[in-house]
Amino acid sequence: MKITGVELRRIAMPLVAPFRTSFGTETARDVLLVRVVTPDAEGWGECVAMSEPLYSPEYADGAAEVIRRFLLPALPKNPNVHDIGHALEPIKGHRMAKAALETAILDAQLRAAGEPLAHFLGATHTRVPCGVSVGIMDSIPQLLDAVAGYLDEGYLRIKLKIEPGWDLEPVQAVRERFGDDVLLQVDANAAYTLTDAPRLAHLDAFDLLLIEQPLANDDLIQHAKLAQRLNTPICLDESIESAEHAAAAIALGSCSIINIKPGRIGGYLEARRIHDLCQANGIAVWCGGMLETGLGRAANVALAALPGFTLPGDTSASRRYYATDITEPFELVNGHLDVPTGPGIGVEPIPDVLDEVTTSTEWITL
Repeated sequence: MKITGVELRRIAMPLVAPFRTSFGTETARDVLLVRVVTPDAEGWGECVAMSEPLYSPEYADGAAEVIRRFLLPALPKNPNVHDIGHALEPIKGHRMAKAALETAILDAQLRAAGEPLAHFLGATHTRVPCGVSVGIMDSIPQLLDAVAGYLDEGYLRIKLKIEPGWDLEPVQAVRERFGDDVLLQVDANAAYTLTDAPRLAHLDAFDLLLIEQPLANDDLIQHAKLAQRLNTPICLDESIESAEHAAAAIALGSCSIINIKPGRIGGYLEARRIHDLCQANGIAVWCGGMLETGLGRAANVALAALPGFTLPGDTSASRRYYATDITEPFELVNGHLDVPTGPGIGVEPIPDVLDEVTTSTEWITL
């Protein structure tokens, strides 16, 4: 497949409400989109890097520079998606940038072949169950109102963001208000240390599905020690950047569940490798989100339709984050999202909407 050119497009997407986690508050997304053009088709990829390096070392400006200066020159002359990982391997890190470029190439290749991404990955479901991520709030009454709204919309699982000072009390309040039947989990985004183990152990009383990434992303050993002190299952997110990291975590006993975020780990081929590894080792997986637009959401939903994804993910409906998405919106139906059936990722940007939110474009001829 010959690539004739690549467009790097930046868009500004305001969120319907501020989204606060232990590492900061987002009110809008500065999104880098990658469009790959070939004689037969074009494909889209969405970079999940934030505008600042707060969640990870990557950030949107840096991802654009890496794609421009290093990734595009490293591509084979006629790239096949299966060759891209090997071709880009000498460039260390920058998995978000690599994922965006690989996804755009994969989308173009599948569109030319008329094959949906879900089929290519090995999906076995036509719809996927959805959970929702609830950010840190200013008060517990505000949190309870937000959770009530999401349950009324039909979300099948609630995830609460936590941090020191906002953990036991909000979890207890949600349990008392909505009962034990609500699927409930928490996400710390690496906000704790092993010295917090006694406090985290109090979460065991609330029958949570899991606690996600309680400790530092680069410390599998400490997570293994914490796992021995909690009854609540530990799920790793930021710690898992590749199938090799997943294998190490499994071998050490650092987790019993893994959150797979394709845009953060290098793309959908690496995501499938982690899925297959976890399935072979009896580790549950679910698909996390990075506040993606409809382009990234479509690809995530296709991945979440694989057989090993046994827990509701953070895919969510479009309106959870955006009043107007750049694609036709994903709508929640009985707690599920339909898996796109069109070729490639199965969706395309709406031109007028895309133009309205575009802040810059750059065309690179190959």
